[in-house]
Amino acid sequence: MATPTTAALGPGKDFSEGRRWLQLIVGIVCMVATANIQYAWTLFVPEIQKTFGWERASIQIAFTIFVLVQTWLAPIEGYFIDKFGPRVMVAFGAIMIGTAWVLNSQAASLTGFYVGAAVGGIGVGCIYATCINNALKWFPDRRGLAVGLTAGGFGAGSAATILPIASMIESAGFQETFFFFGLLQGGLAFVAAWFLQSPKAGQVKASDKLNQSRRDYTLKEALNTKLFWLMLLMFTCVVTGGMMAVAQLGVIAQDLGVKEFQVNLYFFTMAALPLALMLDRIMNGISRPLFGWISDHIGREKTMVIAFTLEGFGIIALGYFGHNPWAFLILSGVVFLAWGEVYSLFSALAGDAFGTKHIGKIYGVLYCAKGIGALFVPVGNLLMEATGTWSSVLYTVAAMDLFAAFLAVTLLPKTLASHVAKSTIPGSAATAGTASAHA
Repeated sequence: MATPTTAALGPGKDFSEGRRWLQLIVGIVCMVATANIQYAWTLFVPEIQKTFGWERASIQIAFTIFVLVQTWLAPIEGYFIDKFGPRVMVAFGAIMIGTAWVLNSQAASLTGFYVGAAVGGIGVGCIYATCINNALKWFPDRRGLAVGLTAGGFGAGSAATILPIASMIESAGFQETFFFFGLLQGGLAFVAAWFLQSPKAGQVKASDKLNQSRRDYTLKEALNTKLFWLMLLMFTCVVTGGMMAVAQLGVIAQDLGVKEFQVNLYFFTMAALPLALMLDRIMNGISRPLFGWISDHIGREKTMVIAFTLEGFGIIALGYFGHNPWAFLILSGVVFLAWGEVYSLFSALAGDAFGTKHIGKIYGVLYCAKGIGALFVPVGNLLMEATGTWSSVLYTVAAMDLFAAFLAVTLLPKTLASHVAKSTIPGSAATAGTASAHA
């Protein structure tokens, strides 16, 4: 007989809303402390270039290394999450993210920044994977909202510190900024780590609104399904455009001639780029729980269609109207709003489809889509230099977003329905495979 997934189990005597919401809050705190390693990087690039005179593309290789390490090690991190639990993994990740920025503060060569990026990638990967994993396990009935809020902490976590970091870079230099915020963020995540724990039997309840598999797939079984590879393709298409925007927004603003434009908001005046970065982080953070919550009610597939279509047309508009400072602000916000949700939708869908017992490993492999997308970040620079405009880059990634939306309309609903049906049919090959795996 197949072992049922946690999502199939109803709440028992140990079920507690307070306990699981506390776990969610702690996970969000860890994500907030981690966010700047990725999202504040664009503030440091111009200063690094000014100080050392290196080419922009060479500096941005550090960002690519960071994302590749963060994503490609996710399956391994998933294994250790299952083995050691969330506390040890997040504490280790906190030490690594603090160390990464301390290394950056002392780096005097490209190699130094590359090493810092690799160390930071390990740290962020451990914290991100663990907190998402924990949210999926604690909230099988509200996965979209839970992972959306958790991922939103990573997406919006840098909003409150963008201005302090930019101010400190200007007043004290980027080296001291790296050092101070590295210790601050690493210390916060380390303390929060010791409050995390995984749910026990009877502490969670199932969803009664969504198609969810009634068993846990192993990684090998998940890799043998059509649904997994369709999800990976769609994830890669959508995440590529967002990765380019995250890494290159400052560069794009400079090349479009809007970076230094002073935006007068009556109460205060701010340069367009820092304001755009702050607004984009907020929109990115709102996006993940918003679309996650929507997907809990109307389904992951329909939500993907809405978000991916919005993302595609937003990027096209940014390429066409981006020379206008106000349009740049508004449209970059739209792009981040429509992009941030990928991390809540695909992780929630993975939990729905494959269960949570091995979700660390399964979503770890699926999350490698972000690493594939990161490979296109330096390619974007080369394409821009070859064509002389960012429009060619933006239109290309917009087409990928719209292609993913098309797949969400046509293939995903049928594939998901077939997958869930197979997982619940007694005596099916899939169910028998699980029975053997748990024997």
